[in-house]
Amino acid sequence: MTYAHRHAESYQNYRTPNTLPDLYPSGFSPLETIEENDYAATLGLKGDNFFGFAWDLSTTYGADEDAIGDKNSANAGMLSSKCIPRSSNPTSTSAYVSTDGCGWSPASTRAETYRMAQWTNTLDFRRNFKTGFSTPTTIAFGAEHRLETYQIKAGTPPSYEAGGMAGYVGLSPQNAGNWSRDIWAGYLDGDFHPLKNWDVDFAGRFEHYTDVGNTENGKVSTRYDITPRISIRGTISNGFRAPTLAEQHFSSINVGATTVAGLLPVSSSAARLLGAAPLKPERSTNASGGLVVEPLKGLHVEADVYQINIRDRIIAGGSNNGPTAIAALQQLGFVLPSGLDPNAVSTYYFANGASTRTQGFDLKADYLLRMNRYGNLNLSATLDLNRTRLNHVASTMVNGVPTSLLTAATASYITTAYPRSKLILNAFWTVGKWDVNLRQTRYGETTTMLGYQDWTPSSAICDNNGKALRYSNSCFAQFKNTPRWLTDLEVGYSATPHWHFAIGANNIFNVRPRRVNPLNNNYGGRMYDANSAQVPITGGYYYGRIDAHF
Repeated sequence: MTYAHRHAESYQNYRTPNTLPDLYPSGFSPLETIEENDYAATLGLKGDNFFGFAWDLSTTYGADEDAIGDKNSANAGMLSSKCIPRSSNPTSTSAYVSTDGCGWSPASTRAETYRMAQWTNTLDFRRNFKTGFSTPTTIAFGAEHRLETYQIKAGTPPSYEAGGMAGYVGLSPQNAGNWSRDIWAGYLDGDFHPLKNWDVDFAGRFEHYTDVGNTENGKVSTRYDITPRISIRGTISNGFRAPTLAEQHFSSINVGATTVAGLLPVSSSAARLLGAAPLKPERSTNASGGLVVEPLKGLHVEADVYQINIRDRIIAGGSNNGPTAIAALQQLGFVLPSGLDPNAVSTYYFANGASTRTQGFDLKADYLLRMNRYGNLNLSATLDLNRTRLNHVASTMVNGVPTSLLTAATASYITTAYPRSKLILNAFWTVGKWDVNLRQTRYGETTTMLGYQDWTPSSAICDNNGKALRYSNSCFAQFKNTPRWLTDLEVGYSATPHWHFAIGANNIFNVRPRRVNPLNNNYGGRMYDANSAQVPITGGYYYGRIDAHF
């Protein structure tokens, strides 16, 4: 059984003093808040002899609830509304009343609540059979039922009425709902040894989703030990990932100082207005092959190449702005703040937007150096080289015009926003009651395409007769996060066999990503490229830890 609670607050874009001068004469930065509860419990039974089979019966229920809200904010539309009876004005200190005593707004609201739950029941059987091979054959099979539920609760009325709260606009009742689906699955797994040094593993799985249909997946793996120190291995498999209930129904809207960005639920009529289609499952084909060697006693080296093809990949696509986006948001019931540049209003939705191919090479090595009275030093190194390319980009019809579901920016998020290389060097030294772990990680370069916020230099290559538009979906600046090294260090001491104390730091030198060009820094609040999967923007993390073992 597990339970976790999290409270977090995040600053939204700063509002200048002329936004709500009576309430915030020095300007203000709204806070987006979240209260999260995550819990799970498992019960099970198992035995060793059911017609010769070992069996395992289990049931697991888990849920995650997120209540999102606003704090240190206000609803400007409500504050400027026509006079209402004084008896309707709130008296709470957490609410604001306009200077004329008419309109009012709360200082904080609950914007929406999301709850995702999963109930899983499994029954597994496993048995070894003597089949004449040099090693017994292992057969395993089982069945699973999974119930998934997803719920969206609307926010309190001030969070979405009259343009909503500054910072984060809540969801109205028409965007709330409950959804669920059942998944039934069965699998069969067999492990064979046709020869003493040859292992072959077959696995097959069938699943039925009540919302997206059936899938059959299989996997074949094999390994052959040429000598006690040299082995080869390979795997071929296909995969399936159904769109989650959240991907099908989630929606949100963020209101900046001068912009509005909305994520439309792909199942909504508003998203269909922009060309959205029901989500299909992602399907993949995977192949890998490798070599395992021990050139010296204690030195293990593994090298593998792999290729992953993903079809109908679910991405955040279908980006639109201007009148089309405004119409879609209004159809969802959102009331937009007045005075916005139409091009500053944008929307997108989840879509099966692309097919990709990822090819890579993994190299791993580890060596244990025994130094007698000076302890033991475990050295390891891992290198990953990879490249992802687009095989196909889907398109849709918007106002009768074929439109790609990916822009140059969103295409970069799934291809070049990940480091092409990653190197990890680790040294773990133990001597007596002390242990020291030092890790050095190098992240390769990432490249993304960033939009222009204010104006576009003449050197940019854009449409519209060479003139780029602010908030353009076709004019972007290429940004490269150059390679970065991160250093982690931990020193520990085992006071007793049951108690271990440690101090350490992740990213001890507080390394951060490159800063973006001011022309691409939205309101000055996005100094780093948030879409890069390279070095975290949070910098160093320093900690102390106590471990107890009983």
